[in-house]
Amino acid sequence: MKYEILLFDADDTLFDFERAQQYALQKVYTAFDMLDLADEYTASYKEIGKEIWGELERGEITLAELRVERFKRLFKKYNLPHQPEDFGNAYLRFLGEGSFLIEGAEELCQALNKQRLAIITNGFREVQIPRIAHSPLSHCFEQIIISEDTGYQKPQTEIFDYAFAKLGLTRQDRVLMIGDSLTSDILGGNRYGIDTCWFNPRRKENGTDVKPTYEIAKLHDLLKIISE
Repeated sequence: MKYEILLFDADDTLFDFERAQQYALQKVYTAFDMLDLADEYTASYKEIGKEIWGELERGEITLAELRVERFKRLFKKYNLPHQPEDFGNAYLRFLGEGSFLIEGAEELCQALNKQRLAIITNGFREVQIPRIAHSPLSHCFEQIIISEDTGYQKPQTEIFDYAFAKLGLTRQDRVLMIGDSLTSDILGGNRYGIDTCWFNPRRKENGTDVKPTYEIAKLHDLLKIISE
């Protein structure tokens, strides 16, 4: 096969982050007595999330700062009395319980059982490790590369340096990066000189200058690429 190893993003590629986030928010709203305006809080939080994760990708904020800052912004908007640190810790704990998979993820990883697979994800160890460990994919990955452990995040090339070192890789042409984010997964892979596959289940228009090597709408379509 063309590729020696497949590097998968986690959230919204193999794991259903939307479901996990909704689960965690409902749990933490209950714990902090915020169910009265839960839908409104969630809509605002998602907007804040888009902004702040973009700031992280551009190097404008650190992951440690993001952990608390997103809830600071939410509580400031609604003049809420809660401590963002306490709320953030509880949210991450509940998020780590959300081992929901994207449709076809388990079947794909089973079909790729002779390939070397690894995860490379932006996020927090306390979330990603339990989510993966309690999922049907727990034994599928040779390495789980988490930005919090490396000090870098996609699209920075340093996180790929870290992954290549952990996996003992030397040839970029034997590696494929698969992910849903053009600005994180695909841009990061492009910058590092490895082939990329954009997982685009909603068939969104690519309005950027980031060009993936491949594009798929369903996870099982990756098998056609791997077998070429």
